[in-house]
Amino acid sequence: MKINKFNKILPVAAFLCAFLACTTLDEEVLDESLTGTGEAEVVSGSIAPVYGLLRQVWMHTVNFGLQEVASDEGILPYRGGTDWFDGGKFIAVHQHLMTPGNSLVGDAWTYITLTLSRAVLAEERLRLELENGNSAAQGPLNEMIAMKAYLNMLALDNWGLVFKKDASSDMSEILRGQEAVSYLEGELLSVVDLIPADKGAGRLNRYAVDALLARLYLNAAVYRDPYGTPQFSAADMDKVILYTDKVINGPYALSPEYFDIFSDDNDTNSEIIFSLDQRGVLQTEHSRWAYWSISGDLVPRPEFPSTRGTDAVAATPDFYQTWVDAYGNVDPAKADARFFKENTVIPEHLKDLTGVNPTNDADHYYCVLATEFEIDRGILRNVIWGPRKDGSGNIMKCEDGMVRIYPVVNRRSSGANIRYVDHTLKVDFSTEGSLHNAGYRFSKYQFSHTAPDCCNFSSVDLVLIRLGEIYLMRAEAKLRKGDVAGALADVNKLRTSRNARPAQTPAPLGSLDLDILFRESGFELYWEGHRRVYQIRYGKYEDSWTEKTDSDVNKRLFPIPQKAMDGASSEAGFLEQNPGY
Repeated sequence: MKINKFNKILPVAAFLCAFLACTTLDEEVLDESLTGTGEAEVVSGSIAPVYGLLRQVWMHTVNFGLQEVASDEGILPYRGGTDWFDGGKFIAVHQHLMTPGNSLVGDAWTYITLTLSRAVLAEERLRLELENGNSAAQGPLNEMIAMKAYLNMLALDNWGLVFKKDASSDMSEILRGQEAVSYLEGELLSVVDLIPADKGAGRLNRYAVDALLARLYLNAAVYRDPYGTPQFSAADMDKVILYTDKVINGPYALSPEYFDIFSDDNDTNSEIIFSLDQRGVLQTEHSRWAYWSISGDLVPRPEFPSTRGTDAVAATPDFYQTWVDAYGNVDPAKADARFFKENTVIPEHLKDLTGVNPTNDADHYYCVLATEFEIDRGILRNVIWGPRKDGSGNIMKCEDGMVRIYPVVNRRSSGANIRYVDHTLKVDFSTEGSLHNAGYRFSKYQFSHTAPDCCNFSSVDLVLIRLGEIYLMRAEAKLRKGDVAGALADVNKLRTSRNARPAQTPAPLGSLDLDILFRESGFELYWEGHRRVYQIRYGKYEDSWTEKTDSDVNKRLFPIPQKAMDGASSEAGFLEQNPGY
């Protein structure tokens, strides 16, 4: 799917059009066809804006960042007192001290509701096409109904509400609790058997809708009572098993190489069920989930010297400790193929850095073709290696033209005491814990070979639903029903399938309970935006972790942004602020 360009709607206008009575959108659609050529055709031109804006929903500094830093997985300090403060929005969300004015929460609201308004408009246009005899509109119409449900589930996860709206001229009805669950269930069930099984990369298909139904039933107890202790019914768990069975028995297969799921050619990976398509040349292509965490001193693609990371989110020591607790005296990099993949293979005679530093290491390098250099994947620790630039900003090369690979120099926070980038376990909001090198880093997504700079032109699709999650959902449903053996079999199937590097294939577990299953979900799904929802469902969200001690159950839901409350103030009772804010 190709989407050349679209104009953003002002947040207030987007809110009014999405949730109050509104018949037009204040926008100019230039070209939103699925092919990206010529004037937009009605059917494809209706659904392409929805998929286009979904990329904005999952921007690193929108909903993805909101999920990561609110959980015990990621932390983003004020780097060196110069980078990533952004009004304190990341710090406040991490500490669960956000307010209705928090812009991270506000941006997530804006893009989720804006994309939802596009889906409503697409549904309206497609229904009109059907009435006019265009039968080709039926499939995309079903797709947009499912997309509305997906977007509403994001709103339900974040704010505990959904918007029931079928036409742009209608006033939205806000639903919460069981009413919200029933509405989403009805929407998804109405199309699950009508959507084709295969619609190509980046499109919702029948198996993706099966997966959304499984997510809905698994989390229904939380949706019904977001502030209480979830009561997981056998009936809900049976439905989770029903719909995960459909996906598991479908055309998908677990990827033997875990990191292939998140690499340049992942559009053909057999594990991915639904993703954000980034093929071709799109203005909205982005390396967002690749560069955000890695060091700003690292050049991940030497054929494009301007590529770099941004030293943002790091793994909390608490999240790292879950790996240590699982594997004890064995380094998790050796025990679990999901934790680490070594791509930067350092020659033995260079590994010892005793007495070596940036002032005397001119000959402490090895050579590699620029196009073949790959940074390590997984969770990055300690000293990292990569290309180095000379005083003129050029990549330093060997005599044969290959690229020199050195220990990476820490230029962002070394000061006068020049040293290497050495990612430390300690990362927090203290001065030392906020330095640019502080914290272990997520390098789960490949830095695309099509990325010319830190941010743009990635060909790596961003994964939203995949088979690994489906096995975890089925295991959880079985375990909550008391089928420990069935749950253990699913978890071990998942673990032992990551066998492309046999020495690092995770060993099967001998036992399983909810705490171990929660830990396993973190190992499988880290840096994919799931952790917060899992923490809430497993009763872990009020726990304490690095720089977070707040235990208020009201913080399970985010505040409704003040700009939304203000925008709806003329409609008495339309929006009510969530408790605790």
